[in-house]
Amino acid sequence: MEGINPSELVERLGSDEDPVRKMAAFKLQGSIGDPSFAEIFISEGGLGKLRYLTLVTTGNTLAYSLTSFARLLEVDKGWDYVDEELVERIVYLIVTHPLVNILRGAMSMLVSIVSHPHNPSRLSETGIYGFRALKPAIAKYPQFLEMLVSRLSSADHALCANALQLINSLMRDSIANDEENEWPKFIKRLQDLGVIRAVYILMQGSALQDHAHPLIEFQSLTKLLLRKWKNVAVDLEKPDHRRALKGIHIASNPEKVRESGTADDDLRKSRRHNPEKWRRLGFHSESPASEFYEMGFLGMMDLTDFVRKHQDEFQKMLLEQSAKPVEQRCPISRASLAITSVLYEHFEVERSATDDAKNYLLLDSRSNFDKVFKPLLLHWSRIHVASLHAFFRLWKATSAETADFDKIVELVRILVESVVGGAPRTKDVQDIEEELAAFEYQRLRELQMELLELTYEDAWGQHLRQVRDELHHEALQFVKEQRIRCLLQGAWFPNETSTKADAPNSSKPDSKRSHAYKFVQLSHNRRYLHFGDFDSAEESAPSLDALPSKIDLSIVSSVVSNVSASSDDSSGSTIKTLPQQASSSTKITIHGYAPSTPSRSPATTSGHNRTGSRSTQKEIPLLVLRPQTHSIASEWLDGLLMLLNQQPITSETSKLVNLISNYGLKIRLLNVRFDDAAFAGEPPKIPSRDGLDEDYYYDLFGGA
Repeated sequence: MEGINPSELVERLGSDEDPVRKMAAFKLQGSIGDPSFAEIFISEGGLGKLRYLTLVTTGNTLAYSLTSFARLLEVDKGWDYVDEELVERIVYLIVTHPLVNILRGAMSMLVSIVSHPHNPSRLSETGIYGFRALKPAIAKYPQFLEMLVSRLSSADHALCANALQLINSLMRDSIANDEENEWPKFIKRLQDLGVIRAVYILMQGSALQDHAHPLIEFQSLTKLLLRKWKNVAVDLEKPDHRRALKGIHIASNPEKVRESGTADDDLRKSRRHNPEKWRRLGFHSESPASEFYEMGFLGMMDLTDFVRKHQDEFQKMLLEQSAKPVEQRCPISRASLAITSVLYEHFEVERSATDDAKNYLLLDSRSNFDKVFKPLLLHWSRIHVASLHAFFRLWKATSAETADFDKIVELVRILVESVVGGAPRTKDVQDIEEELAAFEYQRLRELQMELLELTYEDAWGQHLRQVRDELHHEALQFVKEQRIRCLLQGAWFPNETSTKADAPNSSKPDSKRSHAYKFVQLSHNRRYLHFGDFDSAEESAPSLDALPSKIDLSIVSSVVSNVSASSDDSSGSTIKTLPQQASSSTKITIHGYAPSTPSRSPATTSGHNRTGSRSTQKEIPLLVLRPQTHSIASEWLDGLLMLLNQQPITSETSKLVNLISNYGLKIRLLNVRFDDAAFAGEPPKIPSRDGLDEDYYYDLFGGA
């Protein structure tokens, strides 16, 4: 720092007067971070005096001295004066001292000491590096870790960040350099002290910006731990692995299950040799260690945690499963391992090492916090148990069998992606557990189909859109044929002037009496619409020859209706839509062009004089239909339009077209082919049930 003389500063640090030393230490903390200044300071003998002030002073002088020493270590200088006495002094300060400014400097020094790279040449001289440097002091002050974790709830954000940074350093060095059986004990100790809960609260808090970097490091360390546990192979030669597996067996209460058996004499005869000792717990074989190959000790930890915390439920499920056929039993252990794998992939544990640098860059923007931070990862065990319960619920709800195992796992994967992956950063883990427990199976299946379509959309893009367009066209042609067939079959319609006085027993002469009903039918060649009036609607339809009147469809100009349409876009269509009226007055009016030289009524004329321009011809009503139901109205209105090569407009027809095309698309996506070529062996048997013969049909579209 310009204007500060290193020699003079060193001299003032050695003064007997505390105000002089305090001012010198205050100025030093702003200059010592410059490597060139630090070199001169050390050469002038200042390092010994700084160490002395760190060991003996109090108050602000001590705070400034600790900060200066920490910054000196950050530029990789001053290590020759770091020894057990200094480390013990710093640990003592963290345990006993209440002043925040002293605690900050002390923690910063320990972060540098623990994080300092292991240098073999230096290590042989002092060994004051890494986590091992703190062990003697921690043994003397065992409350050190407890105090350190408690600082995570400090109102001072800088102190809180320093404490978490020190915890991160201790964890990383322990994982990297401790013996295999030592670092798990240390991690367990931190977890028992509540470090997970404290960090979880910080990660969900509003002051995330002040803690962002140590928090993202803790999240990365959590993934590092998960990877490390996964990479530890389950080995029954190791006592702790053997104890864990034995604990699972004992928790299953094998004696009670054996007593509840009914037919297996071998189970009654032997208490020690159960031929299904492990398979009844859901393993594939009687060698369970091999089934942990994929998820390693992490899979065993998750299974053990579930069994230990939900032992009664575990035993109850085993008893229930023992009464079912083998193929219907829920494989609890395999399900637990599968859920571990699902969570491992969901949280992208393997990718964390390569994504650390990218995550740090994202922290520059507050809007990226929800993308970077995954608080639910810290509650791995609770999410695992909740997801496992969801697996059990889906297994029961779907009446699944052993062959359906992978399908249920896939449903749980989608459930986790939806609930856990879609949760905002501030959503509490308890809410996630409740949502996982309450998620409806039907909604889950809908999500599965949506994801399937999106997956193929991404993979196929234009090809999938082409298939969808083709299927929509095919569905439209199918529905067109169905609607026209309704017209070919014919239908009864009440006449507009029909009243009770117009009943068949009326005393009016037949020539003047109004008929109550009209029967309308399309000709077989689909060119004429035949119709006739009748006194009553008979059960059997009249023959086409019994219908005296007909309309040549080539002269039809428009169809006027008050039937509700699914789209207002009627451009280019002959349809005209009137305001919606009451359902009792639903009406379809067929309009046509009157001949230029009228000779006969258009409604009864099969051939027309078509001389003259259509623009000069008068448009007149040819026929009025009064459908009695919305279904009939949809069939006849859209049937007439499609017969005239126009687009259908009613919502019923649109829904039917979409339903058929969507079914077709899903069947193609699932590659379901109901033909013999789809099966390598014999075709499957036709499903049946008691009382059902081959004379039946399935109404797929609900009578539309």
